[in-house]
Amino acid sequence: MQNKVATLKTQTPLFGQLVIGPPGSGKTTYCAKMKQFLEKLDRNVTVVNLDPANDNMEYENTIDIMQLITVQDVMEQFNLGPNGALIYCIEFLEANFGWLLEQLKASPCKYFIFDCPGQVELYTHNNAMRNIFEQLEKLGYHLCTVHLVESHHCSEPHKFISTLLLSLHAMLQMGLPHVNVLSKADLFKEFESKLIFNLEYYTEVLDLNYLLECVDSSMGGPQNKYKKLNAAIVSMVEDYSLVSFNLLDCNKEDSLLRLKNAIDKANGYVYGAGEEKNLNTLLACAVGAETQTERMERDVNPYKS
Repeated sequence: MQNKVATLKTQTPLFGQLVIGPPGSGKTTYCAKMKQFLEKLDRNVTVVNLDPANDNMEYENTIDIMQLITVQDVMEQFNLGPNGALIYCIEFLEANFGWLLEQLKASPCKYFIFDCPGQVELYTHNNAMRNIFEQLEKLGYHLCTVHLVESHHCSEPHKFISTLLLSLHAMLQMGLPHVNVLSKADLFKEFESKLIFNLEYYTEVLDLNYLLECVDSSMGGPQNKYKKLNAAIVSMVEDYSLVSFNLLDCNKEDSLLRLKNAIDKANGYVYGAGEEKNLNTLLACAVGAETQTERMERDVNPYKS
């Protein structure tokens, strides 16, 4: 028994982040940028493409589901549409979990970024993705979900309520430590004037009754029949009190650094990775307390004193 305990303690820990989100939220770009950033901190990273229709990868991956199955092949063989074919591919991966596990074991890296498909049903209704990562967790992989949604959804109250519901549903369905992200913050200035409240209101998800009032006043007439539904959604989100957001501009290392720190806490990397405390790593932990508005202002105007 003592030998078994010693083996467990000395086993190299494995970590990863499961990058999900709707189409166009910037998942593949994020995976490429985060990989580059982590490598600057001397962290060896493998990006795993789990999107069987991803033909525009911005990174050099060593593990690719398209070597196992592709959406195009499934569409042609079974006469399915793109959505049905995508679900078939992920369920096929679940049934052939051993293939993925062997690919991961063959990688020299101990940190993995999983670039996932954009079909939201895979993270809200279908169980295949959840089952795949549950199996990895049981095998000792320390994982968290990184859920990207476009930051422009803050500009319209009803879109933000929809974003909150999607984020909450994904958190409950996946059952992993979870980091929600408002992506493409570099485009924030284009819709900043449309924000009803300051940025902290959206990132911290403050009193949603104020947002509900804005929805009710902007959607009169027949649309007002959704008033009770909107109120029920807002009440449910507040009852769980789980959803908040990190702001991300993939083009700014400060923004990537803040998100990396949040992810490292979520998947436990900060506690058990044994990463060498070199200068870059120490600096990565030295992020001071700032409001989201101050952070965004500094990122947009980096030379402003």
